[in-house]
Amino acid sequence: MPEVRTDDATLYCEVDGTGAPVAVVAHGLSNNRNELAVFTPMLPGTTVRFDFRGHGRTVTAPDARFRFEDFARDVDAVAEAFGATVAIGTSLGAGALGNLVCRDPDRFERMVWLLPAGLDMPFPLRGRYHELAGGLEGKTATEALETIMRDPARVAERIETPWHWEIERVLWEHDDFDALARAIHGVVEDWPIPDRELLRAVDIPTLIVGMEGDEIHPVELARLLADLLPDAALVVLQGQEDLFRRIPELVAQVSSFVLGEG
Repeated sequence: MPEVRTDDATLYCEVDGTGAPVAVVAHGLSNNRNELAVFTPMLPGTTVRFDFRGHGRTVTAPDARFRFEDFARDVDAVAEAFGATVAIGTSLGAGALGNLVCRDPDRFERMVWLLPAGLDMPFPLRGRYHELAGGLEGKTATEALETIMRDPARVAERIETPWHWEIERVLWEHDDFDALARAIHGVVEDWPIPDRELLRAVDIPTLIVGMEGDEIHPVELARLLADLLPDAALVVLQGQEDLFRRIPELVAQVSSFVLGEG
């Protein structure tokens, strides 16, 4: 599989499709390139999924930093290597895109922000995530997965929706859990947008997807971002059930959007 090397990371990539447009796909915190892998083959052109620093199969330098500007550099490096004109980001990925375009407002032709989680203030659930990261430090992959599986919320999840847990197992595939812990600690003490007013200069057509009832990705934030970005369209889902029901519709909408048809 292709890799993109920067001064402090070797970014692992996987490519779906061929031709134009070329889209770079950036995943969420603690996930990996597999996050949208079932959907990207359905999108037009070429999609490049990659693992952020500290995640998946990416090799991260011991002295690497884990701030949003560093994750933005990862996105930029992959986009540059593959000639991507479209960017799709989920949660952390959306934040990295926001950080990048605040400094380079014309970086992409189109963007999709799925469930954005941050703006220009500290993350509200820092304590929970620091605790999660602390539980991963010094663990092997097997030990880390056992730690995650003992989380009370995930115990209930495995009983109620075992299929959802099987998806999570794939997303928790990481080669270096110490690096992942460092990434989590770094992200929750930072924020993606240096100043929200900078977004008013980003006139890239942007599709934003938010969801009601999501504590980590508040729908109010999605609405605020849609107001700040001059050329944004907003889709609001009514919850996870609505999300699963509307996946075919969302895939079609994103496909049309990246082609410039919506």
